[in-house]
Amino acid sequence: MECIEQHASFGGTQRVYRHSSQTLSCDMSFAVFVPEHEDGARLPVIYWLSGLTCTEQNFITKAGAQRYAAEHGVILVAPDTSPRGGDVANDEAYDLGQGAGFYLNATEEPWASHFRMEDYVTKELPALIEANFPASDKRSIMGHSMGGHGALTLALRHPGVYKAVSAFSPIVAPTRVPWGEKAFSAYLGANLDAWRAHDATALLATAEERLPILIDQGDADEFLTGQLKPELFVEEANRVGHPVVLRMQKGHDHSYYFIASFIGEHIAHHAAALKA
Repeated sequence: MECIEQHASFGGTQRVYRHSSQTLSCDMSFAVFVPEHEDGARLPVIYWLSGLTCTEQNFITKAGAQRYAAEHGVILVAPDTSPRGGDVANDEAYDLGQGAGFYLNATEEPWASHFRMEDYVTKELPALIEANFPASDKRSIMGHSMGGHGALTLALRHPGVYKAVSAFSPIVAPTRVPWGEKAFSAYLGANLDAWRAHDATALLATAEERLPILIDQGDADEFLTGQLKPELFVEEANRVGHPVVLRMQKGHDHSYYFIASFIGEHIAHHAAALKA
């Protein structure tokens, strides 16, 4: 594991590391913000999952999250959005391949040998963080757009792993929107049951725990009606009795200006659950 970037920030340290991932069979980068803390302390960890085309850089440079993580005494971890490299399969489109991992384990070639982001985020990366940083095993997860899809599905698919979950502008019903249909067809093939196993709305009915879900969505988001459809998720959550709060934020779009406006409230939401 090699530190390739380091900055002082709000009394803590923002770093970016590169390591060789056994899960993904390639080198991966991830960002870690560690706030100021007492010697010997073990801090809870919030995992952030970014959206299509992003890397770990978008969150750490645009969200303004370090200030709030420092205030609440939590570590922030932001992995890249997919495996990368010359030997990793890719596509010319922005919404498939490198930069578009969709936080699942692909079963179809040429993707299956590298695109195992679910295992990376839920297993390999936490083990690495807890072995090398002052991190406890208390975790929560949040994300944006494709990363919001990832945060919701991973929390629903892995009961007991996370203490809290939240999302900005998540793709909540990927089996019913173009982004999801394209990615799932490529990564998972024609098996619709496999698709539904990575659809947050479909997963609600069989969820084994009832973590309260916080979703922020801008009402001026250009992808709202065509790709995101949060109303589908809320309708199903209400039907099965799963707690969810959807906050429609007036005038906000899909950008990091939106995320930066409410990231403090999301980190407070996670910190309260992590420290309960």
